[in-house]
Amino acid sequence: MSYIAKPSVSHPSVRKNKLGLTSRDYEGAVSTLCAGCGHDSVTAAIIQAVFDLDIEPHMLAKMSGIGCSSKTPAYFVQQSHGFNSVHGRMPSVTTGANTANRHLTYIGVSGDGDSLSIGVGQFVHAIRRNLNMCYIIENNGVYGLTKGQFSASADIGSKPKKGLPNQQEPIDPVSTALSLGATYIARSFSGDKAQLVPLIKGALLHKGFSLVDIISPCVTFNDHEGSTKSYAHTRQFYNHVVDVDYIAPFETITADYEQGSAMPVTMHDGSKIMLRKIEADYDPTSRAGAFKYLRERFNAGEIVTGLLYIDDERKEMHDLMGNVDTPFAELPMQSLRPPKGELKKILKTYR
Repeated sequence: MSYIAKPSVSHPSVRKNKLGLTSRDYEGAVSTLCAGCGHDSVTAAIIQAVFDLDIEPHMLAKMSGIGCSSKTPAYFVQQSHGFNSVHGRMPSVTTGANTANRHLTYIGVSGDGDSLSIGVGQFVHAIRRNLNMCYIIENNGVYGLTKGQFSASADIGSKPKKGLPNQQEPIDPVSTALSLGATYIARSFSGDKAQLVPLIKGALLHKGFSLVDIISPCVTFNDHEGSTKSYAHTRQFYNHVVDVDYIAPFETITADYEQGSAMPVTMHDGSKIMLRKIEADYDPTSRAGAFKYLRERFNAGEIVTGLLYIDDERKEMHDLMGNVDTPFAELPMQSLRPPKGELKKILKTYR
C-alpha cells in the first residue's frame, strides 16, 4: 500500500493553535479512499478536533485494525505514533501501548466489521477495563475491502448487491457499549461536522473509554436501493471493456439540523435514512434513560445522534489497577522487576 505525501505549503495568515501549529500540520497522506467516502469526512473532523485541543503530535498514538476504516490513521497527524494491527486486534494492542505509556493520547479507528465481528471480544474487554482511549467506529454496514458482504451492524432487510436481504439482528455498538458500562458514548453522521467535531473533542478529553459511533457512507458497495447505512452510484457510467470497477466522484453529503429535531438524509442512490439529534434537555448521565430513549427512537426508524451517555465517576484502567503515574516505559528495570525473594512469595501463592 503506498501513500502520497501532501505538500507542506500553507497560507501565511492561516490560523494557528497555542502550539503555533496550523491544521495543515495535523494532516497526513493523501487519501486513497473512494471519492465521496464518509471516512474522509471523519478524518477532517479528527484533524479539526486535535488541532483545536492543541494536542502535540508526538503525544498522540493512532491505532487501527484492518479495513477501509483502518486506513484512516494514515491520513491525519503524520508526526504522531501509529500502529496498524491485524484484524480485530486493535483494542489489545492499544491496551498494551497504554499500559506502557499512559501519558499519550490514544485514538483507535475501527470499522463495524473490525469491531463487531472478528474483534467483538476485544471491543468488549476494552470497555470492561475502561481503557483510556477515544474509540471511533466508522460504521457503514459492509466489508468494503472484501467486496461488500454484510457486517454485523447491517440492519434486517438491508439488501446486498447480489443475494438475499439480511435477516440477522444487527449489533448496535452504542447499545452494546451502554450495557457494558462504557463511560462516554456518542453517535454522529460523518456529514455533520458541526456535531462530530465537539463529540470527538469530548471523547479525547474524557478519562476512560470513549466510543464515537459514526454512520459513514460507503460509495462503492451499497450503491443499490434498499441500503440503510451506505450508498453508492450505479454503474451507469461504467463501460464494460475490461473487468475493472469505476467509482464516480460524488459530492460529500452534509447534514445541518437543530437539536431535538429529525431530518431525512437522501443518499446518493436515492434511499433515505432518518437522523435525530437529542433534545437540549436530554440527560446523558442516566444509563436507564439512554437505553429507553435509544429503543424508542429505533422503533420509530430513527438513528439518534449526539452525546448519549457519560460517566465521570468510574475509574479508568490505570486507576483501577493502582498503577503509578509514571509511564512503565520510563521506569528503570529494577522498579519493574521484583527481587527474587518477593518473586518467590508471589509464586508461592499460586501453588
